[in-house]
Amino acid sequence: MKISDPVQCANWYQALLDRASEYTGVFFVGVKTTGVFCISVCRARKPKRENVEFYSDMKSALDAGFRPCKVCRPTENACSAPDFIEQAVTLVRNNLKSRISDTQLRERNISPERVRRWFLQHHGMTFQAFQRMMRVNVALQELKGGRSATDVAFDSGYESLSGFGYTYKKLTGAAPSEGRQTIMIHRFTTPLGPMFVCATARGVCLLEFVDRRMLETEFSDLQRLLNARILAGENEHTRQAEKEISDYFAGQRRHFDLALDLPGSAFQRLVWQGLQDVPYGQTTHYQCLAERIDKPLAVRAVAAANGANRVAIVIPCHRIIGKNGTMTGYGGGIARKKWLIEHEARHMLNLAG
Repeated sequence: MKISDPVQCANWYQALLDRASEYTGVFFVGVKTTGVFCISVCRARKPKRENVEFYSDMKSALDAGFRPCKVCRPTENACSAPDFIEQAVTLVRNNLKSRISDTQLRERNISPERVRRWFLQHHGMTFQAFQRMMRVNVALQELKGGRSATDVAFDSGYESLSGFGYTYKKLTGAAPSEGRQTIMIHRFTTPLGPMFVCATARGVCLLEFVDRRMLETEFSDLQRLLNARILAGENEHTRQAEKEISDYFAGQRRHFDLALDLPGSAFQRLVWQGLQDVPYGQTTHYQCLAERIDKPLAVRAVAAANGANRVAIVIPCHRIIGKNGTMTGYGGGIARKKWLIEHEARHMLNLAG
């Protein structure tokens, strides 16, 4: 849909000038002088305000005759990883016990340099480091299944037990024989930009947009509270989270069945459960939430626990607004919060209709 509200358009134009990543997928801007449409983080030269139109979805921009920008690639980067990254990751998943070389990538017309740059930008690690973590993740599962460290080491492509032990301890912080708990971290894409999901063997412990403020602090806190090390990889809980969040964005899910592993105080868990009890498509405020959990005088503590929530959308802190109806702070950004509330309201109307 084309957006014509002047205040909304002014906010989005400023987000375009600021290259604000929290607006990724929230709006699409059509540039009349070039005929292309972009997302908020586009690095191209910024057009004048009078030369742009704003759309709430990609299809509307395409229907209006705009073509995807070659700089920011909105059809790839707003909702999904580029094809060459999907191909590289699929190659790793299909060959978890061997190292994928630059030569193997080039044989498939995949540029190793582009893959390396993308992983550094989006994961903060090289593609080779990602592969090492994936191999150690597989080794960890096999060790838990009862295989010996020697068998696992040589089956995973290591030429010596000492080399395997060094890599394993460097990545997990413990020797293979110690069996320290690990947290799997997986990145996936959504219409509002990419998200990280972290999960232990017990359940999901973090679900956040990758540009969330203080995300590094959350990672550190999780490792300390769970006495665990974060490794790139997947388990049943990360896969289920990606599936259920995809269903949510498609308007096909209103409740989540995910197992959660939430380190926190008894009071924080009480507040988080209270948040989960706020119905889909509705909003509330801190005072009301405090009363719902029988803590009417603990409004500030409820607000603090809400801010400590690490599992976005599933524990729906986006449904908390000001008592006067204003949009209060949200770790993923106010623009995303507004989008999520409107998304739920829209699908509630569709259900009623």
